[in-house]
Amino acid sequence: MTSHPFLQVNVFSTDPLLGNPLAVVLDADGLSDARMAAFARWTNLSETTFVSKPNDPRADYRVRIFTTLGELPFAGHPTLGSCHAWLANGGVPRGGEIVQECGIGLVRIRRDAAGLAFEAPPLRREGPLDPSLRERVRAGLGVAVDELVNAQWVDNGPPWLALRLRSRAAVLAVRPDYAALDGLMVGVFAACGEADAVDAQFESRAFIAGEAAPEDPVTGSLNAGIARWLLRESAAPDRYVISQGTVMGRAGRVQVERVGDALWIGGACVTCIEGTVTL
Repeated sequence: MTSHPFLQVNVFSTDPLLGNPLAVVLDADGLSDARMAAFARWTNLSETTFVSKPNDPRADYRVRIFTTLGELPFAGHPTLGSCHAWLANGGVPRGGEIVQECGIGLVRIRRDAAGLAFEAPPLRREGPLDPSLRERVRAGLGVAVDELVNAQWVDNGPPWLALRLRSRAAVLAVRPDYAALDGLMVGVFAACGEADAVDAQFESRAFIAGEAAPEDPVTGSLNAGIARWLLRESAAPDRYVISQGTVMGRAGRVQVERVGDALWIGGACVTCIEGTVTL
């Protein structure tokens, strides 16, 4: 067994207890896939990442992203949290931006006073759901027919599908039947109104049936996919904030900004635990 630098990072909130936690193992070169998967199951977090030297000479580092069920080619809060941990461990980018290598390829990351932001990857699948799948998901979430506005694929690595609801209250009222949603990654969202009195323009939730923690507190990849949907239909401004985690007692805030052809998804990162792990 070998020792590795280890950080547990809070992502999408400046309060270390109100975002989404991420376990990050650094200097992970040489760890087997089986060992990484076993440690991810052991942490019991939504994701655990392993940072190593890149294979692509254009990248600053490589990251492997594991849930308790398996590996993902990309995910949002692991991208930001891994970058934060890499920088905290002395990582120095080659250029003004950080470049991450992961399962979907290279991902650009920028940093400023507000925190870190990744450039959202393009959607691998988009467009409306098949009517039978749409009905299965609506019923599995317990969403009333008249509360559902639309449903689309927003797959950008994780195979998300998303339902737009009529109100923030409807989003917060969702109580999923996870057995009915088995095998699916499902998001719900709605615009916030003045009466909601929240410092965000949208509210979202994310459900992954079969995971140890089937509701994800704050989800970068889902909200990146939703942002592409909204901006494509001119249903959101070029810059806005999404709230997530409310039902779970969290206060996640995801920053969305379109700059030219690039879509940036960002938020705060805070180190909560720092030390070493023996694997």
